[in-house]
Amino acid sequence: MYYYRGPQDRSSSYYYGFAQRIPRAIKWLLIINAFIFAVQRIVPSILGPLTFEFVFGLVPSLFLNKLWLWQPVTYMFLHGSLPHILMNMFSLWMFGSAIERSWGTGKFLKYYFITGVGAGLLTIAFTPFSIVPTIGASGAIYGILLAFGLTFPERPIYLYFIFPVKAKHFVLFFAVLEFYFAWQNTGDGIAHLAHFGGMLLGYLYMKRAWRLRDFLADLRWKLKRRKFKVMDDEWKKYRQ
Repeated sequence: MYYYRGPQDRSSSYYYGFAQRIPRAIKWLLIINAFIFAVQRIVPSILGPLTFEFVFGLVPSLFLNKLWLWQPVTYMFLHGSLPHILMNMFSLWMFGSAIERSWGTGKFLKYYFITGVGAGLLTIAFTPFSIVPTIGASGAIYGILLAFGLTFPERPIYLYFIFPVKAKHFVLFFAVLEFYFAWQNTGDGIAHLAHFGGMLLGYLYMKRAWRLRDFLADLRWKLKRRKFKVMDDEWKKYRQ
């Protein structure tokens, strides 16, 4: 809702109304990421280039050898450039707002960190000797994208703001794309493995495949369901 208190307050009331529409967790994640990005621009000039990224980014060899256990969390709040953070934060707002409103703040934040940290740990598992820092919230963002596709599969997403694509098809396309690039030496400087890891962890979490008992129960139900036959015509005869 917009709040209007007279002609002199109109611009501020529009800003207040827009801010009120942003869910709480999304709002604070946007603020924290923007603040840390500003710190990144200042600290390297004092401590030397790449120091900040090596300490707080995700460097698999440092995590395993020096036990810098904070890295799978802190790397999510670092970004390499202005376009990098703008794209991630725009995606966080665009897809994450609907998810937080649907799930609630607590469940959304839990999912955000599970997918983000999980994507980091998956990167460490597959590249344990790497000394190249991985930074960015993309693992969690791709997890949110996956959640959006599963929660709102029929909702249209406008590609390039023009072409409507169903969310489930949009997510499937990116899942296949990131899976392919994750195992290719593209040299493009993009953490495709973290992207795919975020989607994989998100899928396992939402489908509860990490709970073996629930997973086996769901599997048994699907196998039994195939034996059922829908006999609509005969059922209609009995009803008549």
